[in-house]
Amino acid sequence: MLNSRTLRRARYRVLAFAMCLLGSVIVAAALTKHDAFHKVFGDRIEIAFSIAGVLIFSAVLIFLTTFEFGRSRALLRMEWFVPTMRKRKSNLALSWTLPGRVLRMITPRWVQSEHVTKRRGLLRKTLRRLGRSWLASPVRRVCQSVCLVTFLALFFYVCWPYSAKPAPPPLTSSNWAFETIDEDTGYFVLARSPESNNASDDIESSEESSSVTDDWVNDRKGTLYVADEAIARAASRDEDVTCIAAFEKVGGGREQVWLNLQGELTPEVMDAFFTGSGSFRLYEREPQAWPSHYANNLADKEIVHAETFLIIDPLVSISTAIASRSWVWSLAFAAVILIVCVLIPRGFCGYLCPLGTTIDLFDWAIGSRTKRFRVPGDGWWVHIKYYLLAGTLVAAVCGVLVSGLFSAIPVITRAMLFAVDPLVSGSTRGWHLVPAIGWGQVLSLVMFAAVLGLGFLRPRFWCKYVCPSGAVFSLGNLFRVTERKVESSCINCNKCVEICPFDAIKPDFTTRTSDCTMCQSCGGVCPTHAIKFVERWNVVELKIEDDPPTHETALGRRGFLSLAAGGTAASVGGITIAATAKAFGASLDDPDSVRPVRPPGSVPEKEFLEMCIRCGECFKACPNNVLQPEGFEQGLEGLWAPLVNADWAGCESSCNACGQVCPTGAIRPLPIEEKKVTRMGLAIVNEATCLPYAGTGDCDLCVQECNAAGYHAIEYTQVGTQTDENGLPIEGTGFLAPIVLEDACVGCGLCQTRCYAVNVKAEKLLEHSAIVVEAGEGKEDRQMK
Repeated sequence: MLNSRTLRRARYRVLAFAMCLLGSVIVAAALTKHDAFHKVFGDRIEIAFSIAGVLIFSAVLIFLTTFEFGRSRALLRMEWFVPTMRKRKSNLALSWTLPGRVLRMITPRWVQSEHVTKRRGLLRKTLRRLGRSWLASPVRRVCQSVCLVTFLALFFYVCWPYSAKPAPPPLTSSNWAFETIDEDTGYFVLARSPESNNASDDIESSEESSSVTDDWVNDRKGTLYVADEAIARAASRDEDVTCIAAFEKVGGGREQVWLNLQGELTPEVMDAFFTGSGSFRLYEREPQAWPSHYANNLADKEIVHAETFLIIDPLVSISTAIASRSWVWSLAFAAVILIVCVLIPRGFCGYLCPLGTTIDLFDWAIGSRTKRFRVPGDGWWVHIKYYLLAGTLVAAVCGVLVSGLFSAIPVITRAMLFAVDPLVSGSTRGWHLVPAIGWGQVLSLVMFAAVLGLGFLRPRFWCKYVCPSGAVFSLGNLFRVTERKVESSCINCNKCVEICPFDAIKPDFTTRTSDCTMCQSCGGVCPTHAIKFVERWNVVELKIEDDPPTHETALGRRGFLSLAAGGTAASVGGITIAATAKAFGASLDDPDSVRPVRPPGSVPEKEFLEMCIRCGECFKACPNNVLQPEGFEQGLEGLWAPLVNADWAGCESSCNACGQVCPTGAIRPLPIEEKKVTRMGLAIVNEATCLPYAGTGDCDLCVQECNAAGYHAIEYTQVGTQTDENGLPIEGTGFLAPIVLEDACVGCGLCQTRCYAVNVKAEKLLEHSAIVVEAGEGKEDRQMK
């Protein structure tokens, strides 16, 4: 007959199976776009996947940790540390942690340790050389390493735009004659003209053309585009060719093709075939297709979100949602990580955070070399993170977003952007392509150096006492399901206190549950195996608390007064920061205030300043450093926010990366087709300095650049024409000057870039570009959706 404990374990496994099944159903419904899915979740697919991920992750974790390992009774064991070696009489049941059991099953005997003789195996020796924490909790160290490498890969590889290459010219095939339209099928039948039987006729005169024979037509499956041959030959390049229509190739080969019209048969299509030149050209893809190589490159590399670590930092999305009074899409992912941390309390800090791992590396390499600045672990600073979190949220309530200054992932992302990316970009592309560093970047680098420098006071001082993102997870620990427990076999050796990276162990060796990250290093150094990680309500064989005395008491009068004073100071500080930022900030009501040109798809300026977390992800993904960090032009409100520096470069027409990597929606993720027509600003010609308008010379640089980009938003007008005594224009006088078509200009800034590069920097004819992109009312498209 089954005992009650076995039945409880069976119930947990059944629950885990049900959770896994429900998560799988949600994923399947989302992928198949089932009607029931849309009724429950609507268009918020990220919420559905987040819920499914939590269910499946929790199910797997529960299933794997509800086995009996021969220790004290527990319903849920979350143990993956490597216990210290103890001499045993038998090699049976040597590993009671999950990783240990798995390793003993998959590794050869000669690399394993012998507990009978206490001979360390190759695995233990290797981990021991790496360090005590690696030996005690290798799972944690491996997770940290993988997450740091993943973060760097997402930032320096996925967001690296310079591996994108423009698509080659489309393959073409010339001199096809229209024969007939099949009466039964409605297919268009085209045949090769007799004069083009020689394969050399298919070779284009242009060196850039990639068509050499008609073999590609014979092998082609799918869509073909048909253009009138006379129009195609008259065009200066393929991008200027307008196709008649798109067709699906349904048969034929080198000499004859059968084409099925995609779309409706219109009179214009019929006229093109029956009244055109009679000769047609086939294209493998639409010649006028908008370039998208930057967008495609990012999409191909982005197996997971490039901003993954930013969207799982809960303070990023929570503070942004509060400041902007709107739904932020990354809230769903913040909820996922908080739910996961119910099972692994504060696991983000112990296992995932790349900033924490970087601080660990700094402490190991530099901070541990000197101890002269060490401070005790019980000073006034131990609750800074809670006060900083309170001040940040109060400022957000007042509409000022300052969490980007202190949130863990924005801090490390900006550090990589301002400190490491210039070195990478300069060494790989050329130092002349690295923008100058401003005071805003200097301030960010100083702040990051201060974060690392706090390690001289205590290892991981920032993570223990200052990080407001960590404070969010500490508050989340109030809802934990599992926690660290100490059994009565504890011998008070103090080894767990020495190795704990978060000061989460009290003097009596029990746990400060708000600080524990379940790193399990303490379990790996305990000589009596007295430490376990089990369900929160487990009280089996626990040691007596306050032995030895901790001198830590519940919140008394002095503690209450300290908490009240700290909370009040945090609130006042948050309100003061918000008031100062508003008083010396963007001044959006003043028509003469600074109006930076923002990235395409940016939400309105007020909401933009409330939603931009200043993480720097968009700068990294932007080709040619078009986006650069704002300085103090808008005070603290605009600091590090992205703006378009068109003197440096213009916005690439084939790129929509900034919106795709924005973690808060401050820059909307525009499809490339929408980005093509979204106005960032309006190009304004300064007639006082523009060379043709000023009558000092010919110049059509801006017109050429605009036409090359495919916008055709600048045309010519005649200015400065002289007349004779009869009022007739004198031939050869005057200049062709640029005039901007307001309804066609999107403010990409390419015209300004060209004018600045040639007339200002190279020729030194002007002090400033004569055509400048400006933002403001009526000049840009800024909307929330």
